[in-house]
Amino acid sequence: MTRTCEILEIGRGTYYDKLEFLYRRCLEFLERHETKPLQRLEFKEMWLNTDKMTYYLNNVRQKGMGGRRYDDVEENQFPTHVLVSADVLSRYVFRSDVAYDWEITLGDIALDTVLQKEEHLIEFAKKYAQYPKYSHYPQPPSANDTQSKSDYYKELALVERRMKYIDGLHVGSTYTTIAHLWLIKQLVNAPEWRFVTDEDNSLMTSINRVFSKEIRLSDAHHFLCQTDKTKTRKQAREEFVQARVDLIDWGTMCGYGTRSLRKLAYLQMAELFEHHKFRKEIVTAVGTHLAYADNPILHPLATIDRGLRSVDCTTNLSSLEPKEIAALILNVNDNATNTFIQHIRRRLSILERPLTTARGDGKSYI
Repeated sequence: MTRTCEILEIGRGTYYDKLEFLYRRCLEFLERHETKPLQRLEFKEMWLNTDKMTYYLNNVRQKGMGGRRYDDVEENQFPTHVLVSADVLSRYVFRSDVAYDWEITLGDIALDTVLQKEEHLIEFAKKYAQYPKYSHYPQPPSANDTQSKSDYYKELALVERRMKYIDGLHVGSTYTTIAHLWLIKQLVNAPEWRFVTDEDNSLMTSINRVFSKEIRLSDAHHFLCQTDKTKTRKQAREEFVQARVDLIDWGTMCGYGTRSLRKLAYLQMAELFEHHKFRKEIVTAVGTHLAYADNPILHPLATIDRGLRSVDCTTNLSSLEPKEIAALILNVNDNATNTFIQHIRRRLSILERPLTTARGDGKSYI
């Protein structure tokens, strides 16, 4: 950014004003050409792939808060999550939200803490519970409090130190995901939903909360798609080639006259789901019920860059026939969000290739 300002001979204020102008124009474009037309459409079935990207923001001190007198410092970088949801089939990105609030200040939290006695409430009932570390401003303990004076001063020191750094606070992952999915639910008209995520607790919890009715009626299903990210490119390619050979050999052995990998994968899984179950029967004193079995399968269609992936389902598919389950599992992949996240990293090259600091023991993402 500094180099850009030098070349264009403009100030930083002008630079940020232009960025804000472009941001407003982008929002206007989305409202006019995407949001309104999308609300008029109705989809028979919506496949949604949701994932999180983690990147590091520079934790910069505010002006006048540096120097030798300010030796109590925080970490230079802190992880920030970007939440992305895209259509599995078309790879259209519905939303991308950063789990960070630039407008909140610790002064606002301090005022509400004093007025509403927030420090005496349980976490769930607090107005600012979406900020995990700063849901209330520390207050001196009263005679009936269990908090000691030393604990109070330690907590106060952490908050006061935070006030010397860049504005804004991180928002909890689950809170961001719930809001993210709720907004998509209001935007998209679809009677049936299919979700594809990795095994992230915040994603799984949010889906179960926002789409609880749909899941209960079997109108929504949640699939887990996981890949071993420790594989090398060579290992992934070897798995891709071997999976293709195995699938064609299986089709020939079974007497199928097609060499279409997608068709063969569907036929193979249709046979597999005659006996393979994603849920198990639990017997109790009052009866029986089905529970998540944690019984994934390897998807027969491997990818050239990541090899084989495991697929599981956390919702109840017992009302579907094996062929219907096979048709669903065939579509399970996380290529939509992976592609978008790679676009972010490629476009914002600083996220992929940060500058190394002069000391060589850290990285700068400015």
